[in-house]
Amino acid sequence: MTPQERFAANLRRARLAAGLSQEELGYRCDLHRTEVSLLERAGREPRLATIVKLAAVLETSPGALCEGVSWMAKARRFAVKRPPRA
Repeated sequence: MTPQERFAANLRRARLAAGLSQEELGYRCDLHRTEVSLLERAGREPRLATIVKLAAVLETSPGALCEGVSWMAKARRFAVKRPPRA
């Protein structure tokens, strides 16, 4: 699993918990629906400003959207934990 895939899973889970469609989330974040779709399919790596907007609308923290992704400095690679089963 890549960092983008873990972010995508976290984003989708948070959006569904908030009861929002991709279109409504995009509208509230000033993003196009296709951008939200790309983020949820790990087709695009989010920018910091996008993560902050998404977290605010979903009433969560940027850290929660990035949960399960960390950087291992000595190994110079990402460590990605699989999300819990829904």
